[in-house]
Amino acid sequence: MTTATTLDELVFDLRTTPLREVNRFLHGTEGVETPVRIVHPDGAHNIAVGMHAPWRVSVHGHTGYYCAGMNQDANVTIHGNAGPGVAENMMSGRVHVKGFASVAAGASGHGGLLVIDGDASLRCGISMKGIDIVVGGSVGSFSAFMAQAGRLVVCGDAGDALGDSLYEAVIYVKGAIKSLGADAQIEPMTDTDMATVAALLAAAGAPHDRHDPRDFKRVASARSLYHWNADANQEY
Repeated sequence: MTTATTLDELVFDLRTTPLREVNRFLHGTEGVETPVRIVHPDGAHNIAVGMHAPWRVSVHGHTGYYCAGMNQDANVTIHGNAGPGVAENMMSGRVHVKGFASVAAGASGHGGLLVIDGDASLRCGISMKGIDIVVGGSVGSFSAFMAQAGRLVVCGDAGDALGDSLYEAVIYVKGAIKSLGADAQIEPMTDTDMATVAALLAAAGAPHDRHDPRDFKRVASARSLYHWNADANQEY
């Protein structure tokens, strides 16, 4: 494995070190107290996937599919844009995308915090199962589709069919909502909701913590799809 070691961090250059070797190293725990810097990712897929220790990883450049997927405990910062499925099936820890995120960011995430400074594309938070997601920009259509648990905070606008077939997850949107999906509805913001938004924005850090929780709308499930209704004639 080709690495460069400074006094403060380990540096892996993906132009000279195979990604498989980097991920194999990160799947261990030896040296976990030392920050890791990955340079020249050049859109590679599966960077820093499957970690299960509190690594601190910074990726300097744009990433491909599934960066930081299946993350447990690690703190990953992407100094660039992320391809499809960033933080997919995340269990815990923190993933921070400094740029934009492509489709299905945080898909099926069970826990942890995903922060996206820019916009997120289609199906952000699809089938989320407990993850918290804070998006500094806007999200595309079908975001939080079939979201079962967790919170999605959108500081910009939301596209079509937001929260389609939503279960117990809750969505907070500051900007305009193009349309709501089946069984999603806007509900009054309570003091608890505003405290929740404030806490998530604070956890996401600057500049997200500058937003006023009172400006957000709450979107949750109307619970009309929980049971099959034969009389609905396929109209929901």
